Amino acid sequence: MARITSINSTKTQKRLGTLCLAIFFLLSGLCFGQAASAPSGGRPNTHVLTDWTEFHFRHYGTRFNPYERFLTVKNVGNLDLKWSYTTGSLVQGDPIVANGVVYIGSDDNNFYALKTDTGSKLWSYPVGNYVWSAAAVANGAVYVRSLSGPLFALSARTGILLWSYAVEDSFGSSPAVANGVVYTAGGNSDASVYALNARTGLLLWTFTTNCCAVSSPTVADGVVYVGSEDNNVYALNARTGVKLWSYGTGDYVESSPAVADGVVYVGSDDHNLYALDSTTGAKLWSYTTGGHVFSSPAVTKGAVYVGSYDGNLYALNARTGVKLWSYAIGGQVLSSPAVANGVVYVGSDDGKVYALNAHTGAKLWSYTTGSYVESSPVVVNGVVYVGSEDGKVYAFSLKHGRE
Repeated sequence: MARITSINSTKTQKRLGTLCLAIFFLLSGLCFGQAASAPSGGRPNTHVLTDWTEFHFRHYGTRFNPYERFLTVKNVGNLDLKWSYTTGSLVQGDPIVANGVVYIGSDDNNFYALKTDTGSKLWSYPVGNYVWSAAAVANGAVYVRSLSGPLFALSARTGILLWSYAVEDSFGSSPAVANGVVYTAGGNSDASVYALNARTGLLLWTFTTNCCAVSSPTVADGVVYVGSEDNNVYALNARTGVKLWSYGTGDYVESSPAVADGVVYVGSDDHNLYALDSTTGAKLWSYTTGGHVFSSPAVTKGAVYVGSYDGNLYALNARTGVKLWSYAIGGQVLSSPAVANGVVYVGSDDGKVYALNAHTGAKLWSYTTGSYVESSPVVVNGVVYVGSEDGKVYAFSLKHGRE
């Protein structure tokens, strides 16, 4: 999420052999917002077109796109500006990409739908306040929160309001959608976690923590994982909202959990990244950085990546917590990393977007925007999308002929 701090805290077709199969995969992506199957290994001349439909990518919150085959460690250094779109104020929200559209909010109190190929505006919707979080797209609707609180369900195609639900405020909490239910956390003055019918907006259940809930919920295997400023990470039954377990850290939990291989990874303002057993909540390990961990972790292939307020991006062994590498970025890292095809993408308060080698931490590419980049980048079909506090939404792709 772009800015997961609260006011009272310091601040990611297949070219198959036949035309029929190619059309099948393309239509699957258009209809369902996801690839029909994971890509095969091997050379990057086999591509699956896919989408990044919510903050965490899709379910489980790993911020890992396993389908990306266009951008690689070898060619990502040839990224160039594809387009930029100027909004009326800072862009601290995170982009979401679905069906050829980029969805992103701005501090000009509007939520935008932009064409992925040109950046031209399809529509915008006045949400009444800043948008510091990511939207979620599912079943023809886009769900978005503003700083003033309401959860809006809009037509993904036209931007027409379908329904809204009055939640107090959002700060950085991004909605997640699973099995026809949209989940979201309250915000700076709202300690509750909400589950709503995604089609109608009908409230299904709420769970109240002991303080502000600004973390974005993650849904995995029938469980909702979410952090709170009461210093706890919670696991809730996704159907009923009943608490399964909680784990107490030493400070606010504004980071959003990632879940992979039976482990919940989440940052805390106590400077630590935690690995917890997803079934019991027992601590498996923790790693101490030099600053608050607002950034939400990305997890892939045995490694977990997370930014810190100390100005570093860390890569840790996902099983043991041992540091694999760290990269000193020129500013605080509130942006959450995205991982795809051996490359880690992240923004920084030094105004840059970075691409690093996921295995070594070596810098492969960077681009300087006009201000802080607290927006969390995503990579979809060979294009990197991110917002900047210079008021722009950026899209980067390979220079022509440099694949």
